[in-house]
Amino acid sequence: MKALLLREKNAPLEWTEIPSPEPAPGEALVRLRAAALNHRDVWIQKGQYAGIKTPVVLGSDGAGTVEAVGSQADPTWIGREVVVNPSLHWGPSPKCQGKGYRILGMPDNGTFAEFVSVPVENLVAKPAHLTWTEAAALPLGGLTAFRALFARAGLQAGERVLVTGIGGGVATIGAQLAHAAGAEVWATSGSDAKLVLSQTLGICGGANYRDPDWAQKLLQKTDGFDVIMDSAGGEQFNQLLDLAKPGGRIVFFGGTAGPVPQLSPQKVFWKQLSLLGSTMGNSSEFAALVEMVGNHRIVPKVDRVFELRECESAMRHLENGAQMGKVVLTIGD
Repeated sequence: MKALLLREKNAPLEWTEIPSPEPAPGEALVRLRAAALNHRDVWIQKGQYAGIKTPVVLGSDGAGTVEAVGSQADPTWIGREVVVNPSLHWGPSPKCQGKGYRILGMPDNGTFAEFVSVPVENLVAKPAHLTWTEAAALPLGGLTAFRALFARAGLQAGERVLVTGIGGGVATIGAQLAHAAGAEVWATSGSDAKLVLSQTLGICGGANYRDPDWAQKLLQKTDGFDVIMDSAGGEQFNQLLDLAKPGGRIVFFGGTAGPVPQLSPQKVFWKQLSLLGSTMGNSSEFAALVEMVGNHRIVPKVDRVFELRECESAMRHLENGAQMGKVVLTIGD
């Protein structure tokens, strides 16, 4: 099969031919029709991710048609259109992932290829209203946002939620999910243009975090937020404590802006705040995510589409950070 291979860190992805995977017992072979990029792929390529093993086919997000199944797998999956859950071997506890947990796309070969083999339990039927590119845009970002908002922060209809960094894949689908759940959604971004575009997702308003007074301006427009979803951390995390309502929940799944300096414990305990860490999600949450997308006819925001062999250009586009939504690769006809 044709695939994009990362032979070593800090090297370009190589468009090459490698053996097609054989589905192991309990696995399914999926002929991929589309795959999507995540910053995880860029970080692995640049050597900025833990436990990197090469050579490897990157890519965590994908959608396609089941071509074959291994032994001990239900053969009725063959021919079905599916979305791939990239959260592998979560473990027995729904509270947190187990020691054997890993994410598709390193160390296991991922979706930047014509075929991928995954456990059958990681397949969910593709929502009928989504195109292949839209379906491929859903998995990693959607699962991360779904668990963060609903399983961890317990978001309820009628609550006010702040999503930081709108335009990124998790933030954008998170805003869509929160809006569909009946929440009042606000956002931050470093780009005024992204804030304008975000209004098409049902977002009420927002602020540019490059403005020194961005948090104060949000407080002037609202009386604070019940739930805040963040992936940056850094110095501005302390301002999220000010923006949270008493009894509010701040859920975070990244630290792209670095450590949080001088976190005020007084603000946390006096306001009865909950600080919640979250990472990816389990199979039941992925099934609930896809069901919600189908029921509400949510369409993940796609920023730009490339062909599979153009993935190196797609990676640089994502790295530049100008995207609004997901960057997606088409595969095959």
